Amino acid sequence: MKREDVFHSDPEIMSGAPVFTGTRVPVHTLTDHLASGVPLDEFLDDFPSVTRAQAVAFLELAEAVLLDEGSDARAA
Repeated sequence: MKREDVFHSDPEIMSGAPVFTGTRVPVHTLTDHLASGVPLDEFLDDFPSVTRAQAVAFLELAEAVLLDEGSDARAA
């Protein structure tokens, strides 16, 4: 899934906060839920406009960025 199919930022939507594409649900809502111990299925029930594929792809993208930043820090 392409990044633009997962989330985007638009100054006209939620003041430019990154949101899941096709929704007004900020991506930080997912991370806040997970950090609070809320299971992914419950998040998806609470925000039915976000697809499971989008949520999983976002988490995979976030993981890739974190792992990449970690490898950059080790190389420095």
